[in-house]
Amino acid sequence: MYNSIQNKPFSEKKSNIESKIRILIADDHKLIRVGLKSLFSKHEDMTVVSEAENGKDAVEKIKTQHPDVAILDLVLGDINGIDVVKKISDEITNTKIIILTSHIKDSDVTDSLKAGVNAYVLKDIKSDILVMIVRTINEGAMWIDPKAVSVLRNSQSASVIPQKTCSRANFRAQHANLTEREYEVLKLVVEGKSNLEIAKMLHISEHTSKAHVCNIIQKLVVDDRTQAAVKAIKEGLV
Repeated sequence: MYNSIQNKPFSEKKSNIESKIRILIADDHKLIRVGLKSLFSKHEDMTVVSEAENGKDAVEKIKTQHPDVAILDLVLGDINGIDVVKKISDEITNTKIIILTSHIKDSDVTDSLKAGVNAYVLKDIKSDILVMIVRTINEGAMWIDPKAVSVLRNSQSASVIPQKTCSRANFRAQHANLTEREYEVLKLVVEGKSNLEIAKMLHISEHTSKAHVCNIIQKLVVDDRTQAAVKAIKEGLV
Protein backbone atom coordinates (compact mmCIF):
# COMPACT_ATOMS: atom_id res chain seq x y z
CA MET A 1 0.00 0.00 0.00
CA TYR A 2 1.24 3.48 -0.86
CA ASN A 3 0.85 6.88 0.66
CA SER A 4 -0.91 8.82 -2.13
CA ILE A 5 0.66 12.10 -1.08
CA GLN A 6 4.30 11.05 -0.87
CA ASN A 7 4.02 8.03 -3.19
CA LYS A 8 6.03 5.95 -0.71
CA PRO A 9 5.20 2.65 0.97
CA PHE A 10 3.74 3.04 4.48
CA SER A 11 6.24 0.42 5.64
CA GLU A 12 9.06 2.72 4.57
CA LYS A 13 7.56 5.58 6.56
CA LYS A 14 7.39 3.39 9.63
CA SER A 15 10.99 2.33 9.11
CA ASN A 16 12.09 5.98 9.08
CA ILE A 17 10.41 6.53 12.45
CA GLU A 18 11.99 3.45 13.95
CA SER A 19 15.42 4.50 12.69
CA LYS A 20 15.48 7.56 14.94
CA ILE A 21 17.95 7.70 17.82
CA ARG A 22 15.87 6.93 20.92
CA ILE A 23 16.99 9.07 23.85
CA LEU A 24 16.37 8.92 27.60
CA ILE A 25 17.05 12.03 29.70
CA ALA A 26 17.71 11.72 33.44
CA ASP A 27 18.11 14.91 35.46
CA ASP A 28 16.62 16.01 38.77
CA HIS A 29 15.94 19.48 37.36
CA LYS A 30 12.82 19.65 35.19
CA LEU A 31 14.09 22.74 33.39
CA ILE A 32 17.11 20.80 32.12
CA ARG A 33 14.94 17.91 30.93
CA VAL A 34 12.56 20.27 29.13
CA GLY A 35 15.45 22.13 27.50
CA LEU A 36 17.13 18.96 26.26
CA LYS A 37 13.86 17.52 24.99
CA SER A 38 13.21 20.74 23.07
CA LEU A 39 16.72 20.63 21.59
CA PHE A 40 16.47 17.06 20.32
CA SER A 41 12.92 17.54 19.01
CA LYS A 42 14.35 19.92 16.41
CA HIS A 43 16.27 17.07 14.77
CA GLU A 44 14.44 14.56 12.59
CA ASP A 45 16.81 11.70 13.42
CA MET A 46 16.22 11.96 17.21
CA THR A 47 13.35 11.38 19.59
CA VAL A 48 13.14 11.53 23.40
CA VAL A 49 11.33 8.37 24.46
CA SER A 50 11.56 8.80 28.22
CA GLU A 51 12.53 11.08 31.09
CA ALA A 52 13.63 10.32 34.65
CA GLU A 53 13.99 12.66 37.61
CA ASN A 54 16.05 10.31 39.78
CA GLY A 55 18.54 7.47 39.48
CA LYS A 56 16.20 4.63 40.43
CA ASP A 57 13.71 5.67 37.78
CA ALA A 58 16.50 5.96 35.22
CA VAL A 59 17.72 2.42 35.95
CA GLU A 60 14.22 0.99 35.57
CA LYS A 61 13.49 2.80 32.32
CA ILE A 62 16.84 1.91 30.75
CA LYS A 63 16.28 -1.75 31.60
CA THR A 64 12.73 -1.86 30.28
CA GLN A 65 12.79 0.59 27.37
CA HIS A 66 16.35 0.06 26.08
CA PRO A 67 16.93 3.55 24.67
CA ASP A 68 19.78 3.96 22.19
CA VAL A 69 21.32 6.77 24.24
CA ALA A 70 20.82 7.70 27.90
CA ILE A 71 21.89 11.17 29.02
CA LEU A 72 22.46 11.18 32.78
CA ASP A 73 23.24 13.96 35.20
CA LEU A 74 25.98 13.05 37.65
CA VAL A 75 23.78 14.11 40.59
CA LEU A 76 20.32 12.52 40.53
CA GLY A 77 19.13 12.92 44.11
CA ASP A 78 18.91 9.29 45.24
CA ILE A 79 21.82 7.67 43.38
CA ASN A 80 24.28 9.32 41.03
CA GLY A 81 24.78 8.75 37.34
CA ILE A 82 27.80 6.52 37.90
CA ASP A 83 25.75 4.21 40.12
CA VAL A 84 23.07 4.07 37.44
CA VAL A 85 25.67 2.83 34.96
CA LYS A 86 26.90 0.21 37.43
CA LYS A 87 23.37 -1.03 38.12
CA ILE A 88 22.64 -1.64 34.44
CA SER A 89 26.06 -3.10 33.64
CA ASP A 90 24.85 -6.67 34.23
CA GLU A 91 21.91 -6.26 31.86
CA ILE A 92 21.96 -7.09 28.17
CA THR A 93 21.61 -3.60 26.77
CA ASN A 94 23.13 -1.65 23.91
CA THR A 95 22.29 1.69 25.48
CA LYS A 96 25.11 4.21 25.16
CA ILE A 97 25.63 6.40 28.23
CA ILE A 98 26.44 10.11 28.27
CA ILE A 99 27.22 11.81 31.56
CA LEU A 100 26.12 15.46 31.25
CA THR A 101 27.30 17.38 34.29
CA SER A 102 28.78 20.57 35.68
CA HIS A 103 31.28 18.57 37.75
CA ILE A 104 34.85 18.07 36.57
CA LYS A 105 36.56 16.57 39.62
CA ASP A 106 39.26 14.05 38.78
CA SER A 107 37.43 11.26 40.64
CA ASP A 108 34.12 12.02 38.88
CA VAL A 109 35.73 11.78 35.45
CA THR A 110 37.77 8.65 36.11
CA ASP A 111 35.01 6.84 38.01
CA SER A 112 32.60 7.53 35.16
CA LEU A 113 34.98 6.12 32.57
CA LYS A 114 35.76 3.09 34.71
CA ALA A 115 32.03 2.41 35.05
CA GLY A 116 31.80 2.28 31.27
CA VAL A 117 30.22 5.57 30.16
CA ASN A 118 30.63 6.44 26.50
CA ALA A 119 30.89 10.19 26.93
CA TYR A 120 31.67 12.71 29.68
CA VAL A 121 30.24 16.11 28.77
CA LEU A 122 30.11 19.39 30.68
CA LYS A 123 26.84 21.34 30.73
CA ASP A 124 28.39 24.48 29.27
CA ILE A 125 28.76 22.71 25.93
CA LYS A 126 27.17 24.22 22.84
CA SER A 127 23.89 22.63 21.80
CA ASP A 128 25.05 21.73 18.28
CA ILE A 129 28.08 19.94 19.70
CA LEU A 130 25.88 17.95 22.09
CA VAL A 131 23.71 16.87 19.16
CA MET A 132 26.84 15.76 17.30
CA ILE A 133 28.00 13.82 20.36
CA VAL A 134 24.70 11.97 20.61
CA ARG A 135 25.02 10.92 16.96
CA THR A 136 28.63 9.78 17.20
CA ILE A 137 28.10 7.98 20.52
CA ASN A 138 25.15 6.13 19.02
CA GLU A 139 27.49 4.95 16.26
CA GLY A 140 29.92 3.55 18.82
CA ALA A 141 32.36 6.41 19.37
CA MET A 142 33.69 7.71 22.69
CA TRP A 143 33.78 11.40 23.59
CA ILE A 144 35.41 13.23 26.47
CA ASP A 145 35.04 16.95 27.06
CA PRO A 146 38.36 18.72 26.32
CA LYS A 147 38.39 20.10 29.88
CA ALA A 148 37.98 16.59 31.23
CA VAL A 149 40.81 15.35 29.02
CA SER A 150 43.01 17.99 30.61
CA VAL A 151 42.08 16.72 34.08
CA LEU A 152 42.90 13.15 33.14
CA ARG A 153 46.23 13.96 31.59
CA ASN A 154 47.29 15.92 34.66
CA SER A 155 46.38 13.08 36.99
CA GLN A 156 47.82 9.69 37.84
CA SER A 157 44.67 8.14 36.39
CA ALA A 158 45.37 9.10 32.80
CA SER A 159 45.55 5.42 31.86
CA VAL A 160 41.77 5.17 32.29
CA ILE A 161 41.39 6.20 28.65
CA PRO A 162 43.53 4.87 25.82
CA GLN A 163 46.15 7.34 24.72
CA LYS A 164 46.23 7.44 20.94
CA THR A 165 49.55 8.67 19.72
CA CYS A 166 50.22 10.12 16.32
CA SER A 167 53.80 9.79 15.14
CA ARG A 168 55.22 12.55 12.98
CA ALA A 169 55.02 10.26 9.94
CA ASN A 170 51.43 9.21 10.65
CA PHE A 171 50.45 12.77 11.39
CA ARG A 172 51.76 13.98 8.04
CA ALA A 173 50.02 11.12 6.27
CA GLN A 174 46.67 11.81 7.93
CA HIS A 175 46.72 15.61 8.09
CA ALA A 176 49.49 16.80 5.83
CA ASN A 177 47.79 20.18 5.49
CA LEU A 178 48.50 21.04 9.16
CA THR A 179 51.96 22.29 10.03
CA GLU A 180 53.80 20.88 13.01
CA ARG A 181 53.29 24.18 14.85
CA GLU A 182 49.56 23.98 14.16
CA TYR A 183 49.59 20.43 15.52
CA GLU A 184 51.18 21.77 18.73
CA VAL A 185 48.50 24.46 18.97
CA LEU A 186 45.76 21.89 18.31
CA LYS A 187 46.90 19.79 21.26
CA LEU A 188 46.64 22.84 23.51
CA VAL A 189 43.20 23.69 22.12
CA VAL A 190 42.08 20.18 23.09
CA GLU A 191 43.34 20.85 26.61
CA GLY A 192 41.05 23.88 26.78
CA LYS A 193 43.77 26.54 26.58
CA SER A 194 42.86 30.06 25.46
CA ASN A 195 44.72 31.92 22.73
CA LEU A 196 46.62 33.89 25.36
CA GLU A 197 47.60 30.77 27.29
CA ILE A 198 48.75 29.09 24.07
CA ALA A 199 50.81 32.16 23.20
CA LYS A 200 52.58 32.13 26.56
CA MET A 201 53.25 28.39 26.48
CA LEU A 202 54.68 28.46 22.94
CA HIS A 203 56.44 31.83 23.37
CA ILE A 204 54.57 33.48 20.52
CA SER A 205 52.32 36.53 20.32
CA GLU A 206 48.62 36.24 21.03
CA HIS A 207 47.95 37.47 17.49
CA THR A 208 50.04 34.59 16.09
CA SER A 209 48.29 32.14 18.39
CA LYS A 210 44.90 33.31 17.16
CA ALA A 211 46.04 33.01 13.54
CA HIS A 212 47.16 29.41 14.12
CA VAL A 213 43.78 28.52 15.64
CA CYS A 214 41.95 30.12 12.70
CA ASN A 215 44.09 28.14 10.25
CA ILE A 216 43.40 24.90 12.13
CA ILE A 217 39.65 25.53 12.08
CA GLN A 218 39.76 26.11 8.33
CA LYS A 219 41.97 23.11 7.57
CA LEU A 220 39.93 20.69 9.68
CA VAL A 221 36.75 22.02 8.04
CA VAL A 222 34.98 22.84 11.32
CA ASP A 223 33.17 25.92 12.61
CA ASP A 224 35.01 26.72 15.81
CA ARG A 225 37.78 25.64 18.22
CA THR A 226 35.41 23.35 20.15
CA GLN A 227 34.60 21.38 17.01
CA ALA A 228 38.32 21.28 16.18
CA ALA A 229 38.97 19.71 19.59
CA VAL A 230 36.14 17.23 19.08
CA LYS A 231 37.51 16.16 15.69
CA ALA A 232 41.04 15.86 17.07
CA ILE A 233 39.88 13.55 19.87
CA LYS A 234 37.60 11.49 17.59
CA GLU A 235 40.37 10.88 15.06
CA GLY A 236 43.08 10.27 17.66
CA LEU A 237 45.19 13.25 16.57
CA VAL A 238 46.13 14.07 20.18
